[in-house]
Amino acid sequence: MPTFHHLKSVIRLNELAEEPVDLTLDNTLNPKRIETMHVEALGLKLFFGTERVSEITLNALYDLAIETDVVKKMSDMQSGKVINLIEGYESENRAVLHTAMRDIFDNRNTAQEANEATELAYKELEKLKHFLKNLEKTDRFTDMVQIGIGGSDLGPKAVYLALEAFHKPHRRVHFLSNVDPDDGAQIFRHLDLEKTLVVVVSKSGTTLETLTNEALVKEKFKKAGLNPKDHFLAVTGKDSPMDDPTNYLASFYIWDYIGGRYSVTSMVGGVAIAFALGMDRFLEFLRGANAMDKHVLNKDPRSNLPLLSALLGIWNRNFLGLPTVAIIPYSQALSRFPAHLQQLDMESNGKRIDKRGRPVDFDTGPIIWGEPGTNGQHSFYQCIHQGTTVVPLEFIGFKQSQYKEDVVFHDTTCQEKLLANLFAQSIALAAGQASDNPNKCFPGNRPNRILLGNQLDPYTMGAILAFYEHKVVFQGFMWNINSFDQEGVQLGKKLALKIVEQFASKKQGKGLDTKSFPLGAAYLRHLE
Repeated sequence: MPTFHHLKSVIRLNELAEEPVDLTLDNTLNPKRIETMHVEALGLKLFFGTERVSEITLNALYDLAIETDVVKKMSDMQSGKVINLIEGYESENRAVLHTAMRDIFDNRNTAQEANEATELAYKELEKLKHFLKNLEKTDRFTDMVQIGIGGSDLGPKAVYLALEAFHKPHRRVHFLSNVDPDDGAQIFRHLDLEKTLVVVVSKSGTTLETLTNEALVKEKFKKAGLNPKDHFLAVTGKDSPMDDPTNYLASFYIWDYIGGRYSVTSMVGGVAIAFALGMDRFLEFLRGANAMDKHVLNKDPRSNLPLLSALLGIWNRNFLGLPTVAIIPYSQALSRFPAHLQQLDMESNGKRIDKRGRPVDFDTGPIIWGEPGTNGQHSFYQCIHQGTTVVPLEFIGFKQSQYKEDVVFHDTTCQEKLLANLFAQSIALAAGQASDNPNKCFPGNRPNRILLGNQLDPYTMGAILAFYEHKVVFQGFMWNINSFDQEGVQLGKKLALKIVEQFASKKQGKGLDTKSFPLGAAYLRHLE
């Protein structure tokens, strides 16, 4: 495949980017544009009339998807082909099969690798189902603490909070990720340990922060006169150091072909989410993700929601030169979802080499950030509307609230006011406002799009989670980078271990080792 800049579609898009659509011109942003520029699937509507694209631009973007053969690559991924690799260099060199974790309803994949992964996923789901059924009989446990970091924390926590309206009564989950001891102390201050389960998540069984926090929590149980084995669960790789029935009440497995940031629908998220929601609602969550997995195999970019969103993101990043994206859910339940998407996108596509190990000469993954609306309107929207940096936005909204508890005030409900703000901000950012007073002038042409659902329920949450997973993967395919490794986190971890050894050396009375890592020792001197 030609490099990105040499693709025919990219050459055409560069030409079109010289004069992108001006949304501030009279009648450019009109009702017909809003009505025609939206795509619908699985109860979700993607509105993109407020992006700086024309039909000509869209056709060139569709050509990019076809020229880079991204739907075929997505099919290869879901079939279990080895795509996590850098050709000619040492790399993880494995399949990517997070989609197999939810392909348990209507498995039509004939590839042996994917079918085997689905069978393993089904066995773990059955194991979890029986475990939870036994918990129901005793009704003993009300709380669960999940110990994990990165993908073992961000995604599961985001989904847990998103679906709090659907939790079983008296079921709470708490998440301990930071090795900062104050994090653990705060969580356990008000927990009844006799009624608390702890699930420790580490694929390798060797994650230092996770094992340290596990030791911290085990001490609390021992001091309370409780046997940790009766309260602790493991989610880990088969035969890892944590796969030890003498230390855990039960163990659930994950596999190398599931990356941490793509692991929410595996046992990494499954144990805690199913504990909170119940098994039936957790399966609905998986069903929504699975439906989106099937939808993205649609070869027509015009009706493939994640692919269309990925293409719009490519347009903003590579052709309009915009370096960041704000994810703004107009839903308090999704308060931690932008944090999950930050890891999903930036750890996947924050890469500077292609899949053959060559430095890229174009921009890859953008900086992702975000907070819920309407709070953001009274925080950072000033900069978005009138600042010097143009920030594309991806809004998420829902027609109905989760709890259906509302009030009519000044002739409208809270939910209606929430949606009014969502639509108004989208229009204002795109259209802007002319004024003789420069302080009241809004330049507009701030590209944005809206993903609108009916209600944030388990099925819809699964679909939205998979929507963003596939959007990120499609962009990686178009850039020809590896979206499934994370070498960028390794150097800091390696150096941190050297400094940890310095701390240990001091405790043993050996003093600081200024020769093996003098820079680390220089900092530690200031702790004395």
